[in-house]
Amino acid sequence: MENGASSYHRFLAGDDEGLHDIICEYRTGLILYLNSFVQNIHTAEELTEDTFAELAINCPKYSGKSSFMTWLYAIGRNITIKYLRKHAKLSIVPLESQKNLADEKNIESNYIKSEQKRIVHKALHSLKSEYRQVLYLSFFEEFSNTETAIIMKKNKRQIETLLYNAKLALKSELERSGFEYEE
Repeated sequence: MENGASSYHRFLAGDDEGLHDIICEYRTGLILYLNSFVQNIHTAEELTEDTFAELAINCPKYSGKSSFMTWLYAIGRNITIKYLRKHAKLSIVPLESQKNLADEKNIESNYIKSEQKRIVHKALHSLKSEYRQVLYLSFFEEFSNTETAIIMKKNKRQIETLLYNAKLALKSELERSGFEYEE
C-alpha cells in the first residue's frame, strides 16, 4: 500500500474497504506507539480505535504535507494527549505480572533473552514520556527525525537533541540495572 493515502482517498470517495485497509496496515504500530504514552496496552487499543473512529466519523483532511503514517500517528497522539489530560491518574500494570513464554528447546537462552528484554522494557518505562516516545518512533517504527518531529510537534533539531538525551538516559538506566551488552 502506498502509505495509506490512496486507501484514505478511496474511503472518502465512499469505498469502506479503504478504511479497512488502513486499519489492517497501521493498527499494530499505532497501538504500540500510543502505549508509550499510557503504558497500558488495553487503553492503547481503545485510543487506536478512537483514532480510526476520528477518520471514519470526522473525515479530517489529509493535506499530503507529510506521509500518511506520520499524519495518522499525529492524530493518535493528539487523541491520546486529550485522554491523558482527562484521566490524570493512570494505573500501570507491573511488568512482573506479565507472562513469560519460553521455548522448551532452549530454555536457558530464552530465559536470558527474556530477562534482557524485561530489563530493557523496565528501563524504557522508567524514562520520561518524551524519551520513550522518541525512542519508540525512531527505533521501532523507524520514522525519520523529520517525521518524528511532526508527530511530536517539535522541530528536527529538538528531536535530534531529545533522541541523543533519550539514548544516554536509556544507557545509563540499563547500566544502573546491571544490563550486560551482547558482543
